[in-house]
Amino acid sequence: SIAFQGAIGPGLSGASLAHGGMALRSVMSSGALRPPGWTTRRLGLLARELTTFPQMNPKTSEIFEEYTEMSPDEVERIISRASAAFEEWRRVPVRERVAAVGLAADRARAKADDFAELMCKEMGKPPCQGKAEVLKCANLVDWYTKHGASFLEDTECTPLPGFKRSYVTYQPLGVILSIMPWNFPAWQVFRMTIPTLMAGNAVLLKHAPNCFGTAALCEELVGSMPGLPQGLFQSLIIDVPQVHKVLEHDEVRGVALTGSEGAGRAIASKAGGLLKKAVVELGGSDPYLILADADLDRAAEAVVAGRLVNSGQVCCAPKRAIVERSVKAAFEEKVLERVAQRCYGIDFGPLVHKKARQDIAKQVLDTQAAGAKLLVGGPDVPCPDGEAGDAFFAPTVLTDVKPGMFAFDSEIFGPVIAIVEAEDERHAIELANHSRFGLGGAVFSQDATKAETIAVKELDAGMCFVNDFVRSDPSLPFGGTKASGLGRECGAFGILEFTNVKTICIK
Repeated sequence: SIAFQGAIGPGLSGASLAHGGMALRSVMSSGALRPPGWTTRRLGLLARELTTFPQMNPKTSEIFEEYTEMSPDEVERIISRASAAFEEWRRVPVRERVAAVGLAADRARAKADDFAELMCKEMGKPPCQGKAEVLKCANLVDWYTKHGASFLEDTECTPLPGFKRSYVTYQPLGVILSIMPWNFPAWQVFRMTIPTLMAGNAVLLKHAPNCFGTAALCEELVGSMPGLPQGLFQSLIIDVPQVHKVLEHDEVRGVALTGSEGAGRAIASKAGGLLKKAVVELGGSDPYLILADADLDRAAEAVVAGRLVNSGQVCCAPKRAIVERSVKAAFEEKVLERVAQRCYGIDFGPLVHKKARQDIAKQVLDTQAAGAKLLVGGPDVPCPDGEAGDAFFAPTVLTDVKPGMFAFDSEIFGPVIAIVEAEDERHAIELANHSRFGLGGAVFSQDATKAETIAVKELDAGMCFVNDFVRSDPSLPFGGTKASGLGRECGAFGILEFTNVKTICIK
């Protein structure tokens, strides 16, 4: 499914909910329990069925809000507003655009607690992690406010023979569709939207269906800023069929998607057929090479910290710890020590919903059935405080994982560490690259020069760290190779993705 499986937050007024046609209906019975799936119903004389999206708290199983999909006519009006806003915005000088969008930083900091509370309700993120996420969004805005204009400056080239001047200019494309996931509901939106707006585009956000409340809060925060034309940033409440229709619209010139491999392939294929720019950031099965000379304490800490943050629901988390045989037993012991020190509600929380728990339980059991050993955790461990409903999955460590097992070949999107034994350094590199994914990777060794060489020359991935876990940062390009996606977000590369790299020659 292209749509991802959301909420209204504190501080949102009735007017802000109505803005953009967000047809919201409160669920009168706050304790009503319903399946997390969505329903369709025929509204009035509309020729097609519209989807209803109940918003379920993964910790309590309470449905606390419900959204109804926008009608095609409503979506058409939103696209028209975005197109008109773009025509005004693209003529604003670059430095003025950057400064206007830069106001989002302080607005995000002021709303950090609201965002954190909402994320906790929508997808289970511990509030401390939610607040940290929003502060990271504000830092991204600050970084692009400082550097964005310079990235968009014209690039002078050697004039062609007989010409006075040749240069490259970076002009905006138009209205860009942004399809974002639930696992980092604010960060994913900001890291795509902020540079794309600064570059002169308009953005239409189609958030995950369990994060429509966060989408509303983002629209309230960014879309209403002084200096931005009305309609420059809007959110859409739509299901998969309308996503395709929006992408087909003549006024929509590109699409960015963060999500599953299947969703990315579908959207990239659709965009390719339409000859529209697509940036897709997909899954990963990131290998972490623990070499025989590694600092095992540092390696174990990095693997556990990187794997348990956001309850393991991170695309660039350490999915496979590939350890040289001579240090495997010692590494396992140190990993187990650190897992035992982690606290529910701070270091990890519930998963996004019950189905995620069911999927991960099956993937772990399938991996065990193929010969892997369970060291700790697994589907039978209850929630420490008994309050995670049906969505809790304990931090889990599997060892003796091999190619052909689910935990090696695919992505487990949860708090599961898979330990893989390598005969030696060369075998570790072969195992690391034995994957259809290529998002991130890491190398742990006390010989930093050797580790850097492996990271640069040997690992087939978009981001490689030495002696620490992979993470995103506004200043560095984020993205992968192979089935992990196309294009880059963040850094100078991210702000240029949705620009027309235009050649100008003057005689």
